[in-house]
Amino acid sequence: MTDIVLQHLDRGLLTITMNRPERRNALNAEMTQGLVEAARRAADDSEVRAVLLKGAGGTFCVGGDVKAMASTTENPSLEAKVTRLRRGMEVSRILHIMQKPVVAQIDGAAAGAGLSIALSCDLRVASASAKITTAFAKVGYSGDYGGTYFLTQLLGSARARELYLLSPVLTAQEALALGMVTRVVPDAEIDAAAHELALSLAQGPSVTLGYIKKNINNAEHLSLEACFDAEALHHSRCSETADHKEAAKAFVEKRAAVFKGH
Repeated sequence: MTDIVLQHLDRGLLTITMNRPERRNALNAEMTQGLVEAARRAADDSEVRAVLLKGAGGTFCVGGDVKAMASTTENPSLEAKVTRLRRGMEVSRILHIMQKPVVAQIDGAAAGAGLSIALSCDLRVASASAKITTAFAKVGYSGDYGGTYFLTQLLGSARARELYLLSPVLTAQEALALGMVTRVVPDAEIDAAAHELALSLAQGPSVTLGYIKKNINNAEHLSLEACFDAEALHHSRCSETADHKEAAKAFVEKRAAVFKGH
C-alpha cells in the first residue's frame, strides 16, 4: 500500500482511491504499480467481496501524465516501453476478469487511460458535471489500458471508432445515453451513490455474483456451446451455496435475504 493509491476495506467493500489530486490523478509509474497491487489484493483477498474505484479531489483520472511525458529525458528501447506499459495495463485486465463486482465512481473527468480503467469495471456511476473522453488521438496516441477492447465490447465497433478517432468530450448524460455509464447522479450525491451501490454488491451473494460476471466475460469470446456448458456448471455450483438456500428460504418467508457471501 502507498499514499498514492489508498485502500480501505469495510464490510466486504474494498475502496481503492487514486490519490494524486494535484495532478487530477494522472497516472505515473508509482500510481500504476499501486493500482496493479491493489487490484491483485482485491482479486485474491477472500475478505474482499466487491470493489469501488475512485479518484481523490473530485476527479476520477485524466489518464497518463502528459506533462511528465513531455519533460522526460529517458529514451528506453521499444521492448522496454512495451514491457513497462503492459505491466501497468494489468490493472484493467485484473479488474475485468476478477470474480468480484467492480464499481467505478466517475466525477470530474475520466479521460484516456483513466477512461479505459473505468470501462474495465462492471458498473460506472458518474456525477452530473463529469466529462468523459478517449483523448488519445488528441495527444498523438492510439490508446492503452484496454479501452479499445472494452469500448468495442460495450458499444460496438462503429461507436468505438467514432469515440476514438474523433475524441469528443462527452457529458455524463451523453455517456449515459450511449450506455457508457450505468447511472448519473447530482454532483453532491456521487460519493454516497457510488458507495451505496458498491456496498450493496459487497453484501450480496458473492459466489453467485462472481459466476454471473464469469458468464458475461465468457460470452465475449467463447462459443455458444462453451458458454452453455459453463452456465450449467456455474448455475449448479450456485445451487449449493448457503446464500442460495438463504434466498429460497427468505422468498418463502416473504422477507429480505441476508447474504453471507458463501
